[in-house]
Order: sequence, then structure tokens, then C-alpha cells
Amino acid sequence: MNEIPTTLPAPASHLELWGGLECTVNRVRDNYFSQMDRNGHAGRLQDIERFASLGIKAIRYPVLWERTAPDGIDTADWSWPDERLPALRDLGVNPIVGLVHHGSGPRHTSLVDPRFAEQLAEFAGAVARRYPWVEYYTPVNEPLTTARFSGLNGVWYPHGSDDATFVRALLNQCRAVVLSMQAIRAVNPNAKLVQTDDLSRTYSTPELAELATFYNERRWLAWDLLCGKVAPGHALWDYLLASNAGADELRWFAQNPCPPDVIGVNYYITSERWLDHRPERYPPAHRHTVRGIDLADIETARALATPTPGIGPLLQETWDRYGLPLVVTEAHIDANREDQLRWLLEIWSAAHKVRRQGADVRAVTVWALLGSYDWNCLVTECRGYYEPGPFDVRGPEPRATALATMMRELATSRPLSNPVLQGQGWWRRPGRFLCKPVATRTAVADFAVHSQARTALVQPILIAGASGTLGSAFARICEQRNLACHVLTRQEMDIADPASVEAAIVRFKPWAIINAGGYVRVDAAEHDAERCMRENTHGPTVLALACLRHALRFVTFSSDLVFDGAKDAPYVESDQAAPLNVYGRSKLEAERRVLDADPQALVIRSSAFFGPWDAHNFVTQALNTIDGGERFAAAADLVVTPTYVPDLVDATLDLLIDRERGIWHLSNGEALSWAELARRAVAAAGLEPAAVEPRTWDSFGQPAARPRNSALASERGIIMPPLDDALARFVRAVAERANDLQGEDTASYAS
Repeated sequence: MNEIPTTLPAPASHLELWGGLECTVNRVRDNYFSQMDRNGHAGRLQDIERFASLGIKAIRYPVLWERTAPDGIDTADWSWPDERLPALRDLGVNPIVGLVHHGSGPRHTSLVDPRFAEQLAEFAGAVARRYPWVEYYTPVNEPLTTARFSGLNGVWYPHGSDDATFVRALLNQCRAVVLSMQAIRAVNPNAKLVQTDDLSRTYSTPELAELATFYNERRWLAWDLLCGKVAPGHALWDYLLASNAGADELRWFAQNPCPPDVIGVNYYITSERWLDHRPERYPPAHRHTVRGIDLADIETARALATPTPGIGPLLQETWDRYGLPLVVTEAHIDANREDQLRWLLEIWSAAHKVRRQGADVRAVTVWALLGSYDWNCLVTECRGYYEPGPFDVRGPEPRATALATMMRELATSRPLSNPVLQGQGWWRRPGRFLCKPVATRTAVADFAVHSQARTALVQPILIAGASGTLGSAFARICEQRNLACHVLTRQEMDIADPASVEAAIVRFKPWAIINAGGYVRVDAAEHDAERCMRENTHGPTVLALACLRHALRFVTFSSDLVFDGAKDAPYVESDQAAPLNVYGRSKLEAERRVLDADPQALVIRSSAFFGPWDAHNFVTQALNTIDGGERFAAAADLVVTPTYVPDLVDATLDLLIDRERGIWHLSNGEALSWAELARRAVAAAGLEPAAVEPRTWDSFGQPAARPRNSALASERGIIMPPLDDALARFVRAVAERANDLQGEDTASYAS
């Protein structure tokens, strides 16, 4: 069973790049959740060309049973795959056709239906007859993982929560794979099975070693069944029998082996788990009771002081066990852009290393080409949580991200160009822990040495405006994201002095400059126009010219006050600007000069900042005033779109890394008055909204005119979270900061 079938092609001369489309159609009770409806690919044929542009040789692509033949083969609608499969083939991308992706089939069946396997095989045969040229199939994606979620953890239909339901769902899916491949091969004898599953590994304290061993044996079950390895004497034979599997149905797999032609390994940051018999040491969300044992179950990256070696040893372990060709069929992480790039590089490098050691590793698949929705809640609700991939679908058309650029570089063996690859991912950084780090004997192999060598070469981002709200926020968040930066004061770099800017560039050798400083006193600018124009217009122009000269990326910030407020709807990037005050004119002139000097520059317009780290923003002042027992007056006749500073910084950094350019509107997306913003923030903090006193703007007697409506929308993409989500996080962050400061005071007093 460990020999490679002679019908397999020889190993590729080099590691290939594949792609994958998140296409889950899972069922939760009577509701179906379709990723392709949400990411738009269900109705967007031109995505095929986008995928081909990445340089991928193959793509995991859906012809899903639930979507194609929900009421049976006789009424199947083939129009969707009829268009898309030939289009992929014609562009040189080999489709690996998936039939069930974390699904449970149409409504008339389920994973525990005795006829599930035969019905899926009927559909598989129809697909093969329709597309006899298709060579690669994944009839059921991740059967063991799907069985766990559906039969053991109760997350997806049929919501089982016991070993018997898990085993029944697993056996039905694996039987469906065997029968489906038989039906497919009756049409195309050369058809090949790419069988995917999550390659999880569990580590534990000695007290839970038995449970960890069971989990580590269980992860192989789907592949073992298909390879005919499950027989008396198998490590889990007795467990399967005790979970209502019949001995004869288990022997059926040995009598009808269907070993994968390619084993598809899926690996996530959550794939490796740590079990600890001391649950009280861990956050409550990670405390569980399993088989009557109270324990903690947490990602190793969040708990172990020494990182695990990653996917490399797991690929080697899989090769040693089966001796079958391997592909990493899902490489994806939910993280900021630089860590998405670093994760892919780590997976790619590990695959190369294992390949050099003799394992037949064929390809790495970048997963979720169009991103994915709500996997943070295992797709049990539509919360709107989106993880971008090589393309971000939150605009009018999918937008290529830095991952797309990296894929094209990998596919064509070009040097990787993004400077953020020089840093370590969060899963290897000291700040990753959710508990007191656990010392283990886990080896890190040679990764740490390699990472230290790369870290020494890191180019920084230069950030102007060290003393301002934005500058300090960039410093804090760049540190969190392990993006090397230098935040400079005016004494260190006067942005309006070309010689000072040149000297800073020569000294620090950055790859990008972010202008987070400038003149911010809107009303004072009416009487200080010369200084305002120097800092807000001339300074950004000097920076843009220097970045153009040195081939650096440049970001600068503008304002909603470039608009006059005459529009009755939120402004988008292409709307005509016509500022009413000196400050707005300084920002608009800066936009024009910067983009004229350097069309590759990125200009961010934003509005109504609030954040947890400064005491002077509008929201913080409202909360402090009302919490102190006083009323707070705010304008009810000026409409803005509030912007949570941490979200603004994160989004700006992602756009910078993506090499976006031109004008972008960034805010938390909801148009409302200053008074309504105060009420919403006060309510989020558990205070009394009635303490907000609405007034007209004119009653405040400020000298600078304000637009009655300066709300911002975007025609390029809404990439920041909604306002209520931002306010909730703001309130938590303020409370955590207050607790930290109180702790520091207590510690100081005690010393």
C-alpha cells in the first residue's frame, strides 16, 4: 500500500504553484451558507482570467452537488460549470474538481444518510460524463474535519456531538469518495484522486499523553480508510467498533482500496494544538471537558514558549506513512497582509526543504483566492467578517493584493520583492501568547537561525509625525505587526526641508515613508495660513519628490474637509473637491501636488478620528465629560464618518504593502452627526446618552467654516469594520489601558 501507483506522472521538475477557491456550502440546521454567493464568484466569470494571471498550474475548483443538482441529476443545471471549466482549461489552468466542500449534500440527504455515498457517486458519474477530459477530482473535501465539525462538535448539520455520529459521517464520506472515483473512472480510467484533509498534530502535558496520542492517530483515519489500512490491529480499530462501525463495513475499505493519487495536506495556524491538564492557566474560551477530563485546548502558537517546527516535519511524516505524492492544498492565514506573505513563504520554503530530502512534494496551493467570510465563527453565522486573499472582493471588482504579486513572483521564479517578508510572522514572535508561555522540549529546527539572519536585513518604514495621534499610532501598530519603522520628530526630519528629508533617507534607508504629521488645528489655520500650507502642502510635496527620486513608496493623509458639503450623500474619491477653509485648501493642494509629482503615491482621506491612546479626540472627551457627571455639547447639524485610528492604521499599512496608489477614502463607514456619534459612543460605554446636548455648529463660534456634510464613502472598496464594532473595541481598549495604568501605579506604590 505504500508504493506509488505506476500510473502516476513523474514528480514535477520544480515545485508548482496551485490555487484554491473557497467554495464551502455548509448547512447549519436548515440554513445553507455559500461562500461563492458571498465572494461574488457565483456570478463573475471574469475571475477565471484573474486566477490565470497568478501563474497557477492548477486550481481546486467547485462543481458542487448542492448547487448543481439539488433536486437530482435529472434536473441538474450545468450552465455554470459549462462556462467555467473549459475557460480554465483554455487558459492553461488544470481544474481539480470538488463535488462536496464541507457540505452535507442537498436537503434530501446528509452525512449520516445510509444512501449518501451512492447518491454522491451518481452525481460524480454525471460530472465525469459531462466533462470527460477532467483529470483530477476531490469528491469530498476534508472528510475527517467535516465529520468532526458535523458529527462530534455539533457545529454543522446534522449537529452530532458524539463519537458514533462522527464515525458514521466519516465512513459515509470515505465510502462516497471510493464509489465516486469508481463512477468517475468508469468514464475516465485515468482520473486521479486528490484527497485533502487537515494535517493537525496535538501536543500535550504528560498527563494528557493518551488523549494526544488518540488525536494524532485519528487525524490519519480518512487517508487510512481510503488506502485500505484499517483492519484488525489498526490503532483505532477498537474505537471504530465501539463507535458503532461494523467490522464488515470497515473491511469493505480494505477490499476496495482507493489510495489518493495525491495526498492534499491542509495546514493552518490552528492545526497544531496544545492540551494541558491545568485549564485554570488558560483563558476561559480554551477550557473544555473531554471524556470527563477538564483540560485546556489551545493553538500551540498561543501557548508554547518554543514554536513547533511548522509544516515541514508533518509533510515528512505523511510521506513516510503513505509514500504517495503530496501537495499542500490549503496555505492560508487570517492575519495582516505582511503575515499572510510570511506564512506563504514559510509554507513554500518548508515544501522545498522536504522535497530536497526526498519526499515527492508536487505543489503548494494558495487558498482562498477571493478570500473567505466568517470562518472565525466556523461559518455558522453571517457576521460579515472577511479575510482577504490574493484578491480582495470588497470593492466594485476584486482588487489584487500583495499576495497576488508574491504568487506571480513564485510562479515565475523571480526574486520576492516585498520588503515586509524580512520580518517574522506573529506565530514566531514573543507577543503571540494568550497565557503564560509553556516550556516544552519541542524543537525549532533551524528556523530561528534563518529568521535572525533575515531580520538583520530589515528595511524600515519612515514615519513623520512622532508627536501626533497618527504618528504614535503607527509606531505602536508597526511594533505589534513586526514592521520595522522609525518614527521621526520634526528635529529628526523636517518634511518641508529637502535637505533634511534627503539626510533621513540616506541614514535610515527605508522602503517607504508615511507622512502622519502636519498642521492639525483647523480653526487656528484661518489666521496661520502660511504655516499651515508649509506643513500640509509643501512638506508632503517634498516627501513625494524624494520618494520618487529614491524609488520609495509614499503615503500621506488628507481630510474630509476638502469637500464643501453641498452633496446630499457621502462623498466618493472621484467627487469634485471644493474646500471651505484654509485647512481644507492646504490638504487639497497637497493631494494635487503629491499625485502630480508621484502618481504611485497613496493619499488617504479620512474623517473624525477617535482612538484609545490619546485624550484629545472627540469621543474620548465626550466619555470623560459625561463620566465626570457633566453634559457634553456636540454639533447635530454636521455629518461625518467616524474613523477608529487603529483600524485606519491597519488598513493603511495593508494598502501600502499592496502597493495601492491614488486617493482612498478610509473610515468606519457610517454617516452621522457629531452629536449622534457622541450618543453612540456613550451608549457603548454604558453611560447615559441623554447627557449629550445637541447644538448647532454655529453656536460654537469657531472661525473656520465647516461643510454640513463631509461623510466619506468609497468607490474603491469598504475595507474597514463597521462603526459599532469599532466603538465596542474602543471601549474595551480604553478599559484595558485604564487597568494597565492602575496596575503600574499599584506596582510603583508597592516598590
